[in-house]
Amino acid sequence: MRVIAKSTLRSFWEHHADAEVPLKTWYKIVEKADWSDSNEVKRDFASVSILGNNRLVFNIKGNKYRIIVFTMFKYRKIFIRFVGTHAQYDKIDAATI
Repeated sequence: MRVIAKSTLRSFWEHHADAEVPLKTWYKIVEKADWSDSNEVKRDFASVSILGNNRLVFNIKGNKYRIIVFTMFKYRKIFIRFVGTHAQYDKIDAATI
């Protein structure tokens, strides 16, 4: 899968150093994946939440952080829409971000 954009992750871990290794690990797994639907994602990330509007929510570092992505399985692309703390996540509408 092509992840757009790694710079979003980098910006986040520059302010949350403990997120760097888990985010890099997530990125490497996703980059090597070739998912065709959300069920395949679920095989690799059992805790992923599948939302409407082609959005997925990943728990990072024991659910301390969250990533919301917009998926385009047909084109093998994942767009990072949000990276934040669990508290920040609670303040947004994950289905529309």
